[in-house]
Amino acid sequence: MRRLLLSLTLSVALAVPAAWADKQKVKEQETQTLELPPDPPAVVTAETDRLVFHVTPLSAKGLLSQQVRDALKWLLRQKATVVRLRAFVAGTGDMRRVQAIVSEVFSDKKLPLPALSVVQVGALPLDGAQVVLESMAMSRNPVNPHGLAFISGQGASVEKPLQPLAPLFDQSVERMRAALQAAGLEPADVLCVTCYLSSLDELTAIRQRAHAEFPKAALNFVQRTREPLQSLVECEAVARLRRRPAQPLVFVNPPELAGPSDTSQIALVGGRRLALTGTQLAFGFDDDDARLAFQRLGRSLAQKGASYDHVAVTRIYPLSSSIAELVRKIRPEFCGRERPPAGTMVAFQGLPSLDASFALDVIAVLPDTL
Repeated sequence: MRRLLLSLTLSVALAVPAAWADKQKVKEQETQTLELPPDPPAVVTAETDRLVFHVTPLSAKGLLSQQVRDALKWLLRQKATVVRLRAFVAGTGDMRRVQAIVSEVFSDKKLPLPALSVVQVGALPLDGAQVVLESMAMSRNPVNPHGLAFISGQGASVEKPLQPLAPLFDQSVERMRAALQAAGLEPADVLCVTCYLSSLDELTAIRQRAHAEFPKAALNFVQRTREPLQSLVECEAVARLRRRPAQPLVFVNPPELAGPSDTSQIALVGGRRLALTGTQLAFGFDDDDARLAFQRLGRSLAQKGASYDHVAVTRIYPLSSSIAELVRKIRPEFCGRERPPAGTMVAFQGLPSLDASFALDVIAVLPDTL
């Protein structure tokens, strides 16, 4: 009996450490399992009268991941709720990291994720800079009581590359002035300007002129592709309206700003709520592939109660001129032939997926404000 009791005591003594070790091993395995950050939403909603616009300072410190984190840190210090981000990435860093870092940072801070667009450009105007972020955010108080004007890209180009860009920028600004005048606005009403350039060689002079022309605007300049086939400047803008338009969504096409028939030059948005999408990637190079991308984005809009009938602005990012022509052919099937939205479409260097041919995002007025 004594031997039996001794044997049982030894068995229990050996079993307890073994069980404890197994429990610790399971616990260690559990703590090593990391949850993936959630994907940014396809569409977010925002209030028109509270939208503010920011462009992050360029930095050459670190690589892409650190620069994205630093840019987000700067944005979050602006004391506004970020609802949409557009990232222009240069260099050889993995663009997919941008989405992962945005999701991680906002999730860690218990903030709602913004819609996100990511595009690769040829270069940014600072050696070593790999990313610049454009932000649409909601301020605490109304700042646009009458709404916003979205002005399509106003471009000037010469078919030969490496031509002087300052005169082309002046032409783009002249067209911008005409658009503002048609909307009853002044350059001081402009809140944000994004200029797509074929080269950054003359950027110092161009930036000085832009600051003088649009003193209150957040300015962003990017080189679209590394090896341009033409000399081009195309600038788009957002401005604060001085009076509310007669309808929640009004398109204006001044005769002097004749452009593609499937794009309006100005969208006046008096609707009180907007749907802002991230980019929808398109894969393939034929009509059905393009249609599928528009259909997928349309389904995302429908989840918020909007549709292409309510779209004020489209921004399309093709990777070549031939893809741009394909999109130009298909877009009217969705965005309407009678009331085409405002927007910009210029070719870029790349997209987050190597298989993508173009991407698109839109801004739509929610129908409950129409």
